[in-house]
Amino acid sequence: MTIQLPSAGGTLRTYEPRTEPLAVTTGTPLTSRTVFSAAHVVADPFADVSPDSPAAVDWDATLAFRRHLWSHGLGVAEAMDTAQRGMGLDWAGAAELIRRSAAEAKAVGGRIACGVGTDQITGGTLAEIRAAYEEQLALVEESGAQAILMASRALAATAAGPEDYLDVYGHLLRQATEPVVLHWLGPMFDPALEGYWGSTDLDAATDVFLDVIAAHPDKVDGIKVSLLDAQREIDLRRRLPQGVRCYTGDDFNYPELIAGDAQGFSHALLGIFDPLGPLAAQAVRLLDTGDTAGFRALLDPTVELSRHLFQTPTRFYKTGVVFLAWLAGHQAHFTMVGGLQSARSLPHFARAYELADGLGLFPDPKLAEERMKTLLALYGVSQ
Repeated sequence: MTIQLPSAGGTLRTYEPRTEPLAVTTGTPLTSRTVFSAAHVVADPFADVSPDSPAAVDWDATLAFRRHLWSHGLGVAEAMDTAQRGMGLDWAGAAELIRRSAAEAKAVGGRIACGVGTDQITGGTLAEIRAAYEEQLALVEESGAQAILMASRALAATAAGPEDYLDVYGHLLRQATEPVVLHWLGPMFDPALEGYWGSTDLDAATDVFLDVIAAHPDKVDGIKVSLLDAQREIDLRRRLPQGVRCYTGDDFNYPELIAGDAQGFSHALLGIFDPLGPLAAQAVRLLDTGDTAGFRALLDPTVELSRHLFQTPTRFYKTGVVFLAWLAGHQAHFTMVGGLQSARSLPHFARAYELADGLGLFPDPKLAEERMKTLLALYGVSQ
């Protein structure tokens, strides 16, 4: 059986799907690295809402996907940008997601960390920004989840310089009851975060970031770096205080960063581990045994897919993530909160399908093929 896939130039090419998925098992807990998958939410396709309406979420399917990730030994990073936080999912929706997912994690013994931001406000004074952060931090801690202090659009717009970042983050870290993860999300993921930490000079911004950590090392479990610059991440992690982890958020260079070198390695908190979950866990289990070559052999071939999904405009990678979840049978439809299913082109979807199928990511390749053909038919491509 073959399928006709469109190319960007307007032509069709013949592709022969694989017949068997990659063999993966749930296996033992991961030990050599702490690995979080930033998980997407499943929209309710029957909700009569517009793209500007509050998100309508299919809670059963959303929580089922988190159980899938936990079953493979991955942690879940909840209410992050992968869940369309700030791009369809507002604070009220994120708060409900945090409550439900944290309760589910407790019930099944899964690891969970949740995003803390300021998206209940669009701007304001530093005092108002601190208060918004505090409200979200309190909810996450009350839920029993670890907190991830996310970058704030409001703070980026209001801060006059590095001292304002030092003030706001210092205030939050002093009152955090447990060590948090600090998240540096680059402007390629969110243009509103340009100049975060008080400077567009990344070297100067890095110094401020490290100053925040150095002032409160006992309150920082780790940092999550999403700058898509492998060498900068390596340089940064070598400057961290003893005991503070680096969680890579680099969806372009994650195999080499997780594998590490003689001077250290990165743990992981990645959006690409949403579609790669079982394969990623299997690769890390090889790393647990000291088989770095086997780890790289399994994970390196996934980078082409990741770079495809995260191509510019990078913030629309979420569309590809949900598309692959639909093809893999984790949800019954390809609908997204905010109508974001329209954010990528048909040739983009076709290449994502081809790359994911080639990796053996679909548990039922025939189902994925049938769903891909359904999408193609909607766009007028006959088989």
